[in-house]
Amino acid sequence: MQTPLLDRNTSLDQALRTPQWDIAIVGGGATGLGVALDAASRGYKTILLEQHDFAKGTSSRSTKLVHGGVRYLAMGDIKLVYEALRERGIIFKNAPHLAHAQPFIIPCYSLFSKWKYLVGLKVYDWMAGRYRIGKSTFITKAETSRALPGVKTRNLKGGVRYFDGQFDDARLAVNLAQTAAGYGAALLNYTKVTALLKDENGKMAGLQFVDVENATTHTIRAKAVVNATGVFVDDILKLDTGDHRPLVRPSQGTHIVVDRTFLGDKEALMIPQTSDGRVLFGVPWHGHLLLGTTDTPIDQHSLEPVPLDTEIDFILNTAAAYLSNPPKRSDIRSIFAGLRPLAAPADNESGSTKEISRDHKLIVNRSGLITITGGKWTTYRKMAEDTVDSAIETAALVPKPCHTKTIKIHGHGATELQGHWATYGSDAHHIQALADTDPKLGIKLIDGLDHIAAEVVWAVRHEMARTVEDVLARRLRILFLDAAKSAEMAVTVAAIMATELGKDEAWIANQLSQYNALASQYLPGHAMGVT
Repeated sequence: MQTPLLDRNTSLDQALRTPQWDIAIVGGGATGLGVALDAASRGYKTILLEQHDFAKGTSSRSTKLVHGGVRYLAMGDIKLVYEALRERGIIFKNAPHLAHAQPFIIPCYSLFSKWKYLVGLKVYDWMAGRYRIGKSTFITKAETSRALPGVKTRNLKGGVRYFDGQFDDARLAVNLAQTAAGYGAALLNYTKVTALLKDENGKMAGLQFVDVENATTHTIRAKAVVNATGVFVDDILKLDTGDHRPLVRPSQGTHIVVDRTFLGDKEALMIPQTSDGRVLFGVPWHGHLLLGTTDTPIDQHSLEPVPLDTEIDFILNTAAAYLSNPPKRSDIRSIFAGLRPLAAPADNESGSTKEISRDHKLIVNRSGLITITGGKWTTYRKMAEDTVDSAIETAALVPKPCHTKTIKIHGHGATELQGHWATYGSDAHHIQALADTDPKLGIKLIDGLDHIAAEVVWAVRHEMARTVEDVLARRLRILFLDAAKSAEMAVTVAAIMATELGKDEAWIANQLSQYNALASQYLPGHAMGVT
């Protein structure tokens, strides 16, 4: 179907004019957006409210992998891996402009490790079934060195090459929102839910929210309310019941981004055993090298989690054990942390996140509030399907089948594009046509990058970008690739956005102040010490 693009004013008007919604979703990350698409495509009247920007939190801060989870296979979580491998295949089919097969290599420094990893990855291939995207094989020392020119070769016995998926998380989030809008859903960013409405029987009847942009309060009626707020699920649950016991145990995952020359251009590195028993990836991403991640228990959640010095040291030290010319702190272009909403069992007091399930949990309160938490990006679609099925039962909606296994995600029609244009898919041609209407729109935002002014205009007009951060962090991804360069671009981006949004010089000054403060947190000098 032809998908209309995102417009905030249209969605707000739709929100206020609709007498009653079938399903109201709180949270605009991967899970919430997946629920919105699933519900709207089944024909239910659907609205989604996000307190900040789509994918502001965890959903833009992943390791950029669409995968079954080799580590989870080693841990014996067969069900999760089996399900994720199938969902990986569905994402490849429905969003080929954003997700693709990525070869990974495990360097092996003993014959035992060669056979151990190859056998395990053969099982991984077998579990993928018809969704398998490649064949795991042993490669020689020379082949390993050619594929990963930055890897240490002393005592190297060869490597194991296997295939998994890679994607752009925040771009997929935006495209999911556009696809859901195409099926009639209303989606709003910068709308904070402040209260849940109940009927005379104490059942969910709707919610109250504040439009953050103009500080106005509104209420909407809804038959079903879904809490898909990730690490913030407990905040919404507290609005339902005062004696709520925390459901989520947040875990922080930190990544650093450096030049890709430290490893190589195309193939990714998988370090299967780190000092704390986890795995570490080195993944080529948008012309850079992404190294991560960590798994650190965190007591408090926030929209902007700050990496710890110990996490940075862990990543750099682990990489140094495998790379002949390892990166140093001074080589870091950007560093970011995200919080995973791990569904922790009530009796988990160990302080470790290794044992906490990565599978999702679906909970229905006595009031009928539906909460979905846990899980991972790869399984967002299945999580959404389970959630909408629960909403149908909870709110006694007319049952309708799920269609998302075959729904093409917005932008899917073009896969021949190169560079950053590839992530736009079919929208790239529209952006380039927009640039042709005005020479100023074809000007590069900064020397050394191919991004042009038309992309900023497009993000405002059609992707609901409202702030400089929205554009540079989640529409163009520059903050996550090179924080210092993104700060240089902010002046130009703010000026373009002000023209599009009808803002004044005071708005520009405020945006630049906020963005510069944010960008500084993505540089290693601003990491926190051990807490």
